[in-house]
Amino acid sequence: MSSPADLARELDIARQLAQKAAALVRRFSEQPVAVKYKDAGEPVTEADLAANALIVSSLAQEFAGDAILSEELPDDGSRLGKERVWMVDPIDGTRDFIRGQPGYVVMIGLCVDGRPALGVVAHPTTGVVWSGVVGQGAWRDQADGTRIPVTTSALAEPPGVRIVVSKSRRSPQIDAFRLALGVTDEMNVGSVGLKVALVCQGDRDLYLYGGEQTKLWDTCAPEAILTAAGGRMSDMDGRPLVYTKTDLNNRDGVVASNGPLHDHVIRALAAARGKSPTTSRPP
Repeated sequence: MSSPADLARELDIARQLAQKAAALVRRFSEQPVAVKYKDAGEPVTEADLAANALIVSSLAQEFAGDAILSEELPDDGSRLGKERVWMVDPIDGTRDFIRGQPGYVVMIGLCVDGRPALGVVAHPTTGVVWSGVVGQGAWRDQADGTRIPVTTSALAEPPGVRIVVSKSRRSPQIDAFRLALGVTDEMNVGSVGLKVALVCQGDRDLYLYGGEQTKLWDTCAPEAILTAAGGRMSDMDGRPLVYTKTDLNNRDGVVASNGPLHDHVIRALAAARGKSPTTSRPP
């Protein structure tokens, strides 16, 4: 994998693009937007498509040799075998955007040698931008341009685990997981990027999703930032998420923790599901 110093230009450009796309999405949010539905029933708006066009065209111009995977473009498989793959979600949390609620973000991630190396998550409604480079650090940029480093919490075991889970896709199994972990503090947020950002900056200790509906562009940027902030991301069995496969879905759920808590969580989830845990770290 390229060293963090090699990604300074990529980080700068990704931040700028995410901020421009967030500003574009914010303008769309001030007026009625047309909504269509894709094959799987997922909504897409003109704001998604406009932000996608802005980000993808700029990445293609700046990094002509890199592959790009975006939620709003067909996956032609050309990314497979590529050393560097940008993964773009122009609006993560489109349902919240349509409802006029703030739980949506713009996400740009970069995988190098199959692992998330860089991520940017921009929140259009507040102007806040989270970013990170694995091995270098993670940051939160305020709307006024103030930049502060962010790190995950230090909690290593219950009690006191603060969890954040999906607002629209909160499955019944979350209650079983809460019981297994002794969780009494739950927050519900729309976007995956926002949920993981809360873990990155220490406001939450854990994000859990037990389904198979998240896709590679949902987790790439957040995983890079989380890892840079000291956290860990895996599937529900403790295995690394795989970004070099043909299947776009993360079929075995997502666990995003502060880091110290991760192995305990995987063991507790395994016990709750009657399975044997895997606690190996990503390569």
